[in-house]
Amino acid sequence: MRWPVGCIMSEPVEALEDSASSETRGLEPSSLDEVISGIGAKVRLMRTRKGYSLQRLANLADVSSAAIHKIERNGMVPTITTLMKLAAALNRPVSYFIAEDEDSDRPAIHTTPENRRSVLTTIPGLDLKSISGVYGRFFLAGAYANVQPGSESGPGPTGHPGEELVYLLEGELCFEFEAETVTLKPGDSVHFRGDLKHRWSNPASKPAKAVWMALRPI
Repeated sequence: MRWPVGCIMSEPVEALEDSASSETRGLEPSSLDEVISGIGAKVRLMRTRKGYSLQRLANLADVSSAAIHKIERNGMVPTITTLMKLAAALNRPVSYFIAEDEDSDRPAIHTTPENRRSVLTTIPGLDLKSISGVYGRFFLAGAYANVQPGSESGPGPTGHPGEELVYLLEGELCFEFEAETVTLKPGDSVHFRGDLKHRWSNPASKPAKAVWMALRPI
């Protein structure tokens, strides 16, 4: 799942470059080659899953169909800008295309507190640790969220495909929708469609901790 725009998993160029370097830092040359060579296959996989032709994806991503064809055939390594465009058009984070998929052959993914992966976000005061499997294999994504006082999704409401389900463990979170405002206390949850315009914030004086789930469309 890509996390909702303006809520979770926003990835600017700087964050994506950090992600790329952290994913590939310390890898042996052969491993790095495997990561790079896997980008084209992942682009083609997500394009075909969505039923997009090369031209359809080219129009959505503002990238030429010839370039996408070369990328899919490993005849070209995409720039970070091109990869960002393709990721947005395919509704996936850039990290999906550059991460090593060490869990690809496992039917079930077991995640312990020690091996939770960080989820990139540009929102100050929001720390996310993934509790779900790698992108591309699953429709559902989840994270353990630590939200500092005053942290918020942004000044205005946003919408996106999919659904969200938030279960509050500690603290307080406020969700503002078009027609109502919901304040979560520990043990409360809120479930909503992503296309419902919304924003969230932590209005309290202490951090909020939550299990944050998101269902991403194919």
